[in-house]
Amino acid sequence: MARFPGDARLNIIVTNDDGLHTPGIWHLAQALTDLGNVTVVAPDREQSGVGMGITFHNPVRISEAMSRIPGVKAYMVEGTPADSVILAVQAVPPLPVDLVVSGINEGANTGHNVLVSGTVGAAFQAHFWDIPSIAVSVAGIRDWRFDVAAKAAQTLARMFKDKTLAGPMVLNVNVPNIPMGDIEGVSVTRLAKGRFTDTLQRVDSFKQDAFYFWLARGKAEWTEEPDTDIWAIKNKRISISPLHIDLSADVTSPLLAEFAPSIFRAIKP
Repeated sequence: MARFPGDARLNIIVTNDDGLHTPGIWHLAQALTDLGNVTVVAPDREQSGVGMGITFHNPVRISEAMSRIPGVKAYMVEGTPADSVILAVQAVPPLPVDLVVSGINEGANTGHNVLVSGTVGAAFQAHFWDIPSIAVSVAGIRDWRFDVAAKAAQTLARMFKDKTLAGPMVLNVNVPNIPMGDIEGVSVTRLAKGRFTDTLQRVDSFKQDAFYFWLARGKAEWTEEPDTDIWAIKNKRISISPLHIDLSADVTSPLLAEFAPSIFRAIKP
């Protein structure tokens, strides 16, 4: 259970889905060192697209790794981002964990893409343990700038420390890939609607009658309504989307309520 000890230093876990050796996670960890005891616990390799997946049928190994920041311990996990959080909150000192921050992801995690994002998946796993969490991403395809995202994460983490924000919540933060001076504001947003144009690329194997596929992710098609994360980024604004884990549709749907008795009779005549 998360605790908020006032002026005491928070125990902060930093993780990601791009892997321990990518620069974004170290920019993030450095930005949080003034707020508490920062420990980096992250996958040993690229894990983009694994969502909230966890490892069941193989052991999950963890080993201490070389840290790039004095005073910050680092651990490498042979598993998913969610695995990393599970290990961190149960087995990596100092405990208990007060805050989990995931990122800084190289690329946006917006719209329905949050359902497959390992960055957001790690944040959701923290939520399962009643620990507040922040997922942070830079909305670019190359030459990522991490300074704005790190500052945004630091600001939100400080709000948890000061109890301005309290309770187990998931904040999904997306930052335009532009200089700090070009940022025009912060918007609290909802997820944009849209889809990716995923395609299959068939590759014929050297074996007779054998072939396999690569899944290729094409350009996303999004609606850009003013209160969405996509709109915010397009308008040079930092997007903060509060998320919740309850994926249930509206159970008060009049149509389903009307047909519930007949559905029951069909199931149990």
